[in-house]
Amino acid sequence: MSNVRVGIVGPTGYAGMELVRLVVGHPRMRLVYLAGSGARTGALDAHLPHLHVLADAMPLVEALDVEKAANVCDLVFVALPSGESGRVAWQIWQAGRQHGVKVIDLSGDLRLPADAYEAWYGKAAVPQEAISEACYGLPERHRESIRGASLVANPGCYATACALAVLPLGDLLADVEGPIVFDAKSGVTGAGRAPKEHLHLGELANDAYPYRVGQHQHTPEIEQALGGRVRVLLTTQLLPVPRGILVCAYIAIPPDAAPMVYDRYASFCEDEPFVRLLVYGEMPHIKAVNGTNECHLAVRWDDRSRLLQVFTAIDNLGKGAAGQAVQNANLMFGWPEDEGLRLVPLWM
Repeated sequence: MSNVRVGIVGPTGYAGMELVRLVVGHPRMRLVYLAGSGARTGALDAHLPHLHVLADAMPLVEALDVEKAANVCDLVFVALPSGESGRVAWQIWQAGRQHGVKVIDLSGDLRLPADAYEAWYGKAAVPQEAISEACYGLPERHRESIRGASLVANPGCYATACALAVLPLGDLLADVEGPIVFDAKSGVTGAGRAPKEHLHLGELANDAYPYRVGQHQHTPEIEQALGGRVRVLLTTQLLPVPRGILVCAYIAIPPDAAPMVYDRYASFCEDEPFVRLLVYGEMPHIKAVNGTNECHLAVRWDDRSRLLQVFTAIDNLGKGAAGQAVQNANLMFGWPEDEGLRLVPLWM
């Protein structure tokens, strides 16, 4: 199936505008519907001037109409804030399920059981039926389920980077002693586009600091993505850069397993189109993955501390949001997984 009619709900947020860029460049997708909220309606280039070259071919941003979205689209990406996005995704999926509309939600609303969601997000959960229907969209763990899904919960950015740091261990996870410690740093686009004082240039420039310590909502998602087999300690930190995530993971594996670790990671990455294991001793850079759907991995056994160090870098708007959403769409429609995602990094 090609020439799929695509809608984006929330195209003026950071993940939404990245979706616009990827969908417009996708050879099998045609952007037919854009829906915003509040004052962000009308011509898209009025809100995103860099898209003026596409203005003549771009639909206007209109107020959301669930029935219209379900009727004019084959695929809808929903990129609204958590607490709103999942409900909209569920409504569109219900309205379009009879004629096979596929929906991908980029928020956290469909990722966790209702009780865990309410505890960590501090918001009312969507109906349990919606959560049960949604497939968790981490292709490296749920590829076959995603192929048959029509409603997908796109993973969180930190959750993606952290899970991909650990999943290659496979059955060695059962031998991990104590919690896995994730030291995770992100660019400011991960906080969304709504104005916030602490994200102003004058506040964040020349600074970096931890936030949501012990409370970050991706913590239970990471544990869930790892099959509930380990506890994690996630410390998130804000960097004075626009985009990108760098994670340093510290894992206590049995020392006698250390010699086989690199080969395990190499085997895991061999058939993954977007997960690249770096040469031993080379370290990932966020600039090397920005603008792409790639995850770069590096592993190092520290004999002195008896800890495995794993380093991952992703683009929080790419593999952490819009890129992974398009990867999931490719799977859902049976296309090559890297269709529309063969991208050159934005080093500068």
